[in-house]
Amino acid sequence: NHFTWEDSEVLDLGGTRDMWRAYRDMREANYKNSDKYFHARGNYDAAKRGPGGAWAAKVISDTREGIQRLTGHGAEDSRADQFANEWGRSGKDPNHFRPAGLPSKY
Repeated sequence: NHFTWEDSEVLDLGGTRDMWRAYRDMREANYKNSDKYFHARGNYDAAKRGPGGAWAAKVISDTREGIQRLTGHGAEDSRADQFANEWGRSGKDPNHFRPAGLPSKY
């Protein structure tokens, strides 16, 4: 999806809220091996809103990974995070990354 400012009528804060909700849920769940699931889910939910949501998800994901690389976050983990981000943004089921036993509320 290519987003331009001329498409601004499709840009709402919904995609940003979706990403924030996934982050908040990840922190609240504090569940081992759930990181990639929440990455995929946030991107999936945001992208379902259309080009504006997908654009917001990409910008937020890329910024987060860039900051983590600067602070010494491992490159391999960053690549895995980006794979999960792109998986969700492309419309693929985020449950592919869901760890066994993660409470159903997530």
